[in-house]
Parts: sequence; C-alpha cells; structure tokens
Amino acid sequence: MKKKKDFLFNKSRYKLLIISILVISIGFLLMSGGASDNPEVFNFEIYNFRRIRLAPLIVILGFTLCIFTILKKSKN
Repeated sequence: MKKKKDFLFNKSRYKLLIISILVISIGFLLMSGGASDNPEVFNFEIYNFRRIRLAPLIVILGFTLCIFTILKKSKN
C-alpha cells in the first residue's frame, strides 16, 4: 500500500503563504522608482506618500500575514 506524503502545510496554508509573498513583492515594487534623470538634480518624488507611507505598510502587512500563516494551528 502506498503511504500518503505528509506535507508541512495544507493547501489553504500554501495559498496564504503565496498571497503573503505577493503582497510583500507588491510593497517593494511600490517603493521602487523616483530616480532622477540627471544626477546633478535632486528629485523630490522620492518623498511622496506611496514610497514613504503606503509601500512600507504593505510590506509589513505581508510579513504579518506570512508569520500568521506559519504559526497558524492545523485543524487536524
């Protein structure tokens, strides 16, 4: 008889883990950009709301979701 493989997570926990990794990636993508075309000129776009407030918040939420997914108790 074949023995069933035991995985660390079940299907729903893997989905949550992938979603949390995508949320973290979206946060880092929102942080990118803001470079100036001319290195002699400073671009103040680097200090806008998206890069300073929104993107770090999304990254922290993604890491929180990842930690919750890992520490969540199994039903069985």
